[in-house]
Amino acid sequence: MEKLYGPYCNNRRERFAEFLRENNIAAAVFEDTEGRRDPSVRYFTGQPGDAILVITAQADAILCPWDENMAQEMAVVPRIIPLTHFRRNNVEAVKGLLKELKVPVGSRIDIPPVTPYPLFLKFVDALSDYTVLCREEGVHQHVADMRSIKDEYEISCIKKAAAITDGIIDHLEEAIKDNKINTELDVALFIEKECRQQGCERTGFETLAAGPDRSFGIHCFPPFTAGTFADRGLSILDFGVVYQGYTSDVTLTVAREPLTQEQETQLELVQKAYDQALELYKNGLPIHKAAEKADAVFAKGKRSMPHALGHSFGLEAHEWPTVRPTIDEKVVFKPGMVVTLEPGLYDLKNGGCRLENDILITEEGSEVITHSRIIRF
Repeated sequence: MEKLYGPYCNNRRERFAEFLRENNIAAAVFEDTEGRRDPSVRYFTGQPGDAILVITAQADAILCPWDENMAQEMAVVPRIIPLTHFRRNNVEAVKGLLKELKVPVGSRIDIPPVTPYPLFLKFVDALSDYTVLCREEGVHQHVADMRSIKDEYEISCIKKAAAITDGIIDHLEEAIKDNKINTELDVALFIEKECRQQGCERTGFETLAAGPDRSFGIHCFPPFTAGTFADRGLSILDFGVVYQGYTSDVTLTVAREPLTQEQETQLELVQKAYDQALELYKNGLPIHKAAEKADAVFAKGKRSMPHALGHSFGLEAHEWPTVRPTIDEKVVFKPGMVVTLEPGLYDLKNGGCRLENDILITEEGSEVITHSRIIRF
């Protein structure tokens, strides 16, 4: 298969290796395994999952996959050694890969900060010839910073996911209007079918479809039921689709009359918070300012939003940074960031309203790449 992402993966490893050299780190370990998922493996190689990756300060790398055939088909990496070569033991695999890569004895090796302490001790014991680093603000935070700025290939994938998402929203609106969709289950199955028919890998996360009786929650539980959707009152739909590994993330609210005064107030405030905060999603502006603007709109209406205003996304539905008032004031919007804008209000009696779209930060300002909305009937 043609691997359009290949040159981008190679470039990412080269840039990452430069960071390793600048920080006197000989190699970094990435694990995408059950219980410890890390899409950075895909970011650097194209391998969709279930693999160990070691990258050296010289930009050499070996991928150690659970499924060798999949890696041969999907990965773009100098070498592939299957996990079976190391008796399917991750610790032995990392030790063996460092040896294969000729990483100098006595050098510093960075392992994932989410490594459980008992496993960390095993790494320290097995890699006694090296200094093992396991730090929250280490190499892996730098990768999060790298991933927050999307390259040309990533933006093209996200825009494709966004276009598919917009099409699904339009079709959903028509289907609801024609009474072809009446339940939360109808909505979820419709999205599942539509996204896969259009070449998506999957939904970005489990679709959250909450009819009027369940829209009081930020994230409804269970995610969807056989209950009614888009009936009288407020219904919330939160979903995304994954194209070539990259997800979209939108939320729309369906408002069917007659509505209570509280419901009308929620709709008005959420739209106002969205419009005013969007003006601050621009290159160079502090991220916390946008969140503070939305909170101020709600505070003036004597209400409060119980979650962040937005978050970055890409290979994962939630990535760094998060748009919240408490984020470091030095963190600013930068070109290449793709961030959600999702103000919301929720009431146990009247239900909730959330409006979420995906925003690409550009040199000139920003571009709204999805077109979710409050739909009224």
